[in-house]
Amino acid sequence: MTDESYNKPGHVLKLYITGASVNSAKAISNIKQICEKHLKDSYQLEIIDVYQQPALAKQEQIVALPLLVKSHPLPVKRLVGNMSDTDKVLKGLELA
Repeated sequence: MTDESYNKPGHVLKLYITGASVNSAKAISNIKQICEKHLKDSYQLEIIDVYQQPALAKQEQIVALPLLVKSHPLPVKRLVGNMSDTDKVLKGLELA
């Protein structure tokens, strides 16, 4: 992420997944739909495959996947699961 990304308003999200698993695919699809519907041009979403980037998973102390981390705006929030419970995700992102 560049310094420029922190100058933009909105939500900064990272979705940690495990390869091409069914749960990972669902999480990606669900969070993209939620972001497009509720955040429209006001978010950044980075998808991180922990199989390809294990150091990031260790650095973030990830113990369950898929994991969505909202780092901006504060406070930092972590949501585990395939993001299918839209109400839970919206509350976690403080949009409900």
